[in-house]
Amino acid sequence: MVEPGLITAAALAAARPLIRAGVSTLEIDAAAEAAIVARGAEPNFKLVPGYRHTVCASVNDAVVHGIPGGRILEPGDIVSIDAGAQYQGWNGDSALTVVVPDPDRPDVVAEREQLSRITEGSLWAGIARLARAKHLNEVGDAIQSYIELEGQKVGHRYGILTDYIGHGIGKDMHEAPPVFNYRVKQKGPDVKPGLVVAIEPMVVTGSIDTYVDQDEWTVITRDGGMASHWEHSVAVHNGGVWVLTAEDGGAAGLAPFGVVPVPIA
Repeated sequence: MVEPGLITAAALAAARPLIRAGVSTLEIDAAAEAAIVARGAEPNFKLVPGYRHTVCASVNDAVVHGIPGGRILEPGDIVSIDAGAQYQGWNGDSALTVVVPDPDRPDVVAEREQLSRITEGSLWAGIARLARAKHLNEVGDAIQSYIELEGQKVGHRYGILTDYIGHGIGKDMHEAPPVFNYRVKQKGPDVKPGLVVAIEPMVVTGSIDTYVDQDEWTVITRDGGMASHWEHSVAVHNGGVWVLTAEDGGAAGLAPFGVVPVPIA
């Protein structure tokens, strides 16, 4: 699964510089698709019944599953891009969040960048726990603990979506087991070589209550709170863990947690 992971990373790398004012979400979608096709793969989002695009582009109060279209990004928008690739029957899945610069509203940008930073940090906290965990649901505890601690530092209580969670990934993009982004009573399955999961915290500035837009895909916060979504596909193997959708295997993101990813032999 290393190659589909790297192809997914390439798709997000192609999309990222286009997340700027004046660009449409459909243009971002096209750039991601071109990167996937150029590497001999296909967008696995297009294999989901009823979905016709390469990425999900979720803006501001849209948390996940936003459909690319003619919407033009504006200064200050917080934009989450989720993408995946299927290569030789195997899948990758990853997401990132970027805040569009707005020199006229530095306070707004700072608040949204803080949300994104904490969400991304919680993702790496979850991956770091996976590297040491005996049971999968330790990941959710690590994610929630990180968000709560960072929220206390900045004096804000963030919400973690509970209706949408991470998942196993392999021959299908969405497989068992479920990967919770919050604490649960159950221990979950054993963490052992061969486990590959997509960890994806979805964090909002206010209430976790959401609704699905009339397009039947886009998940939106009911209170208009801003949202951030970060995701990586991670493999557990005999030597340790490897972040399949990070070009460095997760070395930079895991370093603050004292975890060194191990390449898959």
